[in-house]
Amino acid sequence: MRRLFLAGALVFAMLVPASSAVATPHHPKGAFAQFGDCPLSRATLTACLFSESSAGSFTIGKKTVPIVNPVVLQGGLEWKESILEELPLIAAEDGNTLVKTPQPVPGGLLGIEAPKWWPQFLQDLFNETINKGLTGVTATVEIAGSASSVKLNSLNLLIASGTALSLPAKIKLDNSFLGNNCYIGSNSNPVALNFTTGTTSPPKPNEPITGNPGTASESEGGALVTFSGGRLVNNSYAAPGANGCGGLFSFLIDPFVNSIVGLPSAAGTNTAILEGVIKVADPAAVRASE
Repeated sequence: MRRLFLAGALVFAMLVPASSAVATPHHPKGAFAQFGDCPLSRATLTACLFSESSAGSFTIGKKTVPIVNPVVLQGGLEWKESILEELPLIAAEDGNTLVKTPQPVPGGLLGIEAPKWWPQFLQDLFNETINKGLTGVTATVEIAGSASSVKLNSLNLLIASGTALSLPAKIKLDNSFLGNNCYIGSNSNPVALNFTTGTTSPPKPNEPITGNPGTASESEGGALVTFSGGRLVNNSYAAPGANGCGGLFSFLIDPFVNSIVGLPSAAGTNTAILEGVIKVADPAAVRASE
């Protein structure tokens, strides 16, 4: 039964919020070293999670942002009645549940990218110059709310049907011109990402895309399960307009950002794909490795 839950939890790889919990240092070793922020102080914890999403992308409006910098999600899960019920995420021990990882926005603030017919080395040089210059912009996915607002449905994840992971998100856009509070979505008006490992049913013009629960392998006597090849997908969500860009001048800058990105963006025009490696461990084994 434990292994069924571990397999069910594994594909859930991605973005979750920080918490204000007080950190208790843990130093697991060996195969469990990556679980240092598992909320082991919670006596009722069922599973430790460590996920690194190293591929995929987010498309919102006219912009596609690839995941080029691995995103780490860490925390835990527990159940009270059934391993197949909808489960809220438990924040990491030190509150660093989702390591904030900015992703460069291709074309930056002006949306300028090198022509595809240029030699690849010249495309790379041009795009890197844009992305690192004054017009460069990064996008960081954050949770719109608390860690517990993220829900995992283990059964849907396992059978590759229905919503496996519900994630209310907001996306921060960073640039010296945009200021420190430029967001697409908010806690009160989130981008509702309902991921599946099955096939999506988006409104037009999007076409269905298919996810994958991935393949599990066990180690440490079954106390550690690694899931590889997992793919969570969603292309039926809507995205609101940007807000808070440019500080006091947001009434001017927000419309400018919206025109570049193509916001607000209706359901059926946006896509999110998350791919990576997920590790799930027995908390007792993690504690014993310290």
